Amino acid sequence: MTFLAQEPTLADFGRDPWWLVLIKIVFAFAFGLLATLLGVWFERRVVGRMAVRPGPNQLGPFGLLQTLADGMKMAFKEDILPRSADKVVYFFAPVISVVCAVTALSVMPFGPMVSIFGHQTPLQVTDVSVAVLLVLACSSMAVYGVVLAGWASGSTYPLLGGLRSSAQLISYEIALGLSIVAVFMLSGTMSTSGIVAAQGERPQLEFFGFDVSAPGWYAILLFPSFVIFFIAIVGETNRAPFDLPEAESELVAGFMTEYSSLKFALIMLSEYVAMVTMSAFTVTLFLGGWRAPWPITAFWDGANSGWWPMLWFFGKVLLLVFVFVWLRGTLPRLRYDQFMRLGWKVLLPLNLVWILVLAGWLKTQGWEQADRLILYGAVAGVVLILTLLWPSRSPAPKPTLAEEINNRPPGSFPLPPLDLQVPLSPRTQRIVAEREPANLADTDSREV
Repeated sequence: MTFLAQEPTLADFGRDPWWLVLIKIVFAFAFGLLATLLGVWFERRVVGRMAVRPGPNQLGPFGLLQTLADGMKMAFKEDILPRSADKVVYFFAPVISVVCAVTALSVMPFGPMVSIFGHQTPLQVTDVSVAVLLVLACSSMAVYGVVLAGWASGSTYPLLGGLRSSAQLISYEIALGLSIVAVFMLSGTMSTSGIVAAQGERPQLEFFGFDVSAPGWYAILLFPSFVIFFIAIVGETNRAPFDLPEAESELVAGFMTEYSSLKFALIMLSEYVAMVTMSAFTVTLFLGGWRAPWPITAFWDGANSGWWPMLWFFGKVLLLVFVFVWLRGTLPRLRYDQFMRLGWKVLLPLNLVWILVLAGWLKTQGWEQADRLILYGAVAGVVLILTLLWPSRSPAPKPTLAEEINNRPPGSFPLPPLDLQVPLSPRTQRIVAEREPANLADTDSREV
């Protein structure tokens, strides 16, 4: 049992027989596919509960077969190909998104070392020294499926959705990558199994002469990075409130407007697989991976050994998927300018400042306490002075209504009366003036 509870290292990969590697690959693919089917059902049920309605509950127990029925319906629907579409790119675009999303699951650690048919192997398909960069590469490549789907459809709305997706990638991939830099700084590795192992250690931090045992999860130690990372992956996966490439209120259905049948099903599959993959990635980087949370490990020593870690891993992934669904059911869609402003003017500067602060903190851990206090005081003083001397952008005084009217350019449209009293038409006044006077009858005459 001690061996089964050990941490996998890079040396433990690449030694499995071919049939065991095949089992792992099939398991990772089945996990992504099954998580997608259950994710669609889970989202409908949760959003239905939030909207005080039942959701799917007719096909199978609790409506579990509804997603399967929808998949069968999509498979037998007519496949319509737009006349102006690029047939080759139109066909391969959904495949690119699905392949990239599933490939990223290959480096996710589902658990520690276990015994499978007598072979000691880690619960992970593979791992490399730059596994995190592999996940980022798959996330970057997945956007090609969206962009090419919008371009190859030969229609206006899909093209606009594809352009929006490329802008999202550029805006939020930078924030996503910078938020992981803090994880590299603490763990000292880019291997996913190494990052999980680093979170199993409780680092000792010194605060003014006192040694404090910090929690191991990077979601607590690096809370700003965790928040920025999660916002960025919501934008990367095109989920609400950042689902601008498929905004039905503006672009009908965005980049997938012209898709139908199985191709549309592949696009929906890629979206949910990407959501599950990014949830698993977040669990690996910030939530301790397959390790059990603190209340369980406090009274159970074997919680992180054997096959139990898979349960903790899937539970954490399910919790993050619930957060994705929660955001969809509560937040309205952002405007495009708000979305770009959030990425470039908020997340990016905060990320840079946080990395600078963290780097300074780690660099000064070996210094004397007096030297650190002098440095921290000097930095705090500089920040305070800059805050006080920073020029404030006071809003310009708003012109009065009369000034706005006088400053109108020549040839502007006529304004309605400001007192809401509509004057009589000149033509009506002319008709009244030219009307003949009425002949007044004798007031004393009476009809009999």
